[in-house]
Amino acid sequence: MNTDTKNGGVRARAREVVGAREVVRVRAREVVRAGVRGLALAVAVLPLSVLFLVLTLVSVALLPVGVGLVTTPVVLTGVRALADKRRELAAEWCGVRIPSAYRPVPAGANPWTRTFALLRDPQVRRDVLWLPADMTAGFLTALLPAVLLFYPFEGFAVAAGLWRVLADGGDTYWYGFVPVSDGPTALGAAATAAVLLVAAYRYTPRLLKAHFDLTRAVLTTGQGELAARVRVLTETRQDAVDTSAAELRRIERDLHDGAQARLVAMGMDLGTIEMLLDKDPAQAKRLLSQARRNSVEALEELRDLVRGIHPPVLAERGLGDAVRALALRLPLTTEVSVELPGRADAPVESAAYFAVSEVLTNAVKHSGADRIWADVHHTDGMLRITVTDNGRGGAAVGAGSGLAGIERRLGTFDGVLAVSSPAGGPTLVTMEIPCALS
Repeated sequence: MNTDTKNGGVRARAREVVGAREVVRVRAREVVRAGVRGLALAVAVLPLSVLFLVLTLVSVALLPVGVGLVTTPVVLTGVRALADKRRELAAEWCGVRIPSAYRPVPAGANPWTRTFALLRDPQVRRDVLWLPADMTAGFLTALLPAVLLFYPFEGFAVAAGLWRVLADGGDTYWYGFVPVSDGPTALGAAATAAVLLVAAYRYTPRLLKAHFDLTRAVLTTGQGELAARVRVLTETRQDAVDTSAAELRRIERDLHDGAQARLVAMGMDLGTIEMLLDKDPAQAKRLLSQARRNSVEALEELRDLVRGIHPPVLAERGLGDAVRALALRLPLTTEVSVELPGRADAPVESAAYFAVSEVLTNAVKHSGADRIWADVHHTDGMLRITVTDNGRGGAAVGAGSGLAGIERRLGTFDGVLAVSSPAGGPTLVTMEIPCALS
C-alpha cells in the first residue's frame, strides 16, 4: 500500500514536471514568434509608411494640375490595402480586431468624383493620418519585441570574450549601460543580458500586441466603429429576412410535393376502398395496405420536415446533445467535446446548431478528411464552437461559399466566423456568438 502510494506520488510529480516543461516550450515558441514577427513588421513598416505618405502628399499636391485626379485614387487604394493588411495581421497574430468603416465609391464614377469621394471618407483620412504615427511610434513598438529578444545574445557573446574584438583597439566596449573592459565587467554584461532575456520571456508577446493596440487606436474612431456596426446590422437584418422567406418557401414546397401529395393520395385510396368493400374485398384490402404505407411515409416526411425547422433533440436536450447527434449521423469519425454549464436562448441555439451542421456537411463533402473534431464551450460571455478536420484544406469565406452563408447567419446575432485552412490542411473553423447561458 505504501509502495503504491509512493509510486503514485512519483508519477504525479513526473507529470507535473512534464507539464511545466511543455508550458515553457509553448511560451518560448510564442516569445520567439513575437520577436520574429516584430522584426518583420519593423523592416516593412518604415519604408512602406514613408513611401505611401510621400506618394499621398505628392498626389494631393498635384490635384490642381489634374495629375492628382489620376494618381490619388490609386495611392489611397494602396494606403487602404496597407491598413487592411495590418488589420489582418493584428487579428491573426494577436487577436486584436481593428474595425473599418469605408464608404462605398459610386460605381462608374469619373476621376473627379472618385478622388473627392475618397478624400471625404473619414476612414480614408484616418488611414492617411496613421502613416506618420506608424513610421514613428509604430516602428518603435514593432522593433522593441525583436530588440528585447535578440539583444541579450549579444551580451552573452560579449561576456564570452567578444568584447575584445568589438572594442576595436580601445579599452572599453559598452553593452547597453555596462562598460566592458575586463572579466568582471564582462560578467556584468552577462547578468544584464540574463535580466533582459527574462524580460523578453515575460513581455515580448505583450509588446507586439501593444503595436497593434496603437494601430487600432489611430485607425479607429467611435463614429467609424458605430457606422460599421450599423452597416453590419443592416446587412444581417436583410439576410435574416431573406433567409426566413427562403425557409418558408422551402417548407411550402416540401409540404406540397411530399406529405400533402401523399395525404391526398391516401384520401383517394380510402374513397376507392369504400366503393370496393362490397364488390371486391380483395382489391379493397390491397388498397387499404397501400393507404397504410402512404400514411407511414407521410408521417416520416412530416417528421423530417419538422426536424429541418427545429430538431427535437435541440429543443429537448440542448445544443451539446444536438451536436453529438449530428456527429453520430456522419460517415466520418467525429469527436465532440462540450462544456456548457447552461443553455442559450432558443434562437441562438438554433443558429449555432445549423451553422455547425453546415460546417460538418462541408467537411464531409469537400475536405477529404477522415477525422473531425468539434468543441463547444462557453467562456467570457461567448459561445465558442470550433470544428477541425484533417483534410486537404483550402476552404475560404467568399461569394458563393457555404461558409459565407454561415457568416451571415451568425451575423444576425452579432456572431463572427473565422477560418484557418492552409493548403494541405488542417482546416479550423471557429464560430463565436455573444450570449448568456441560463
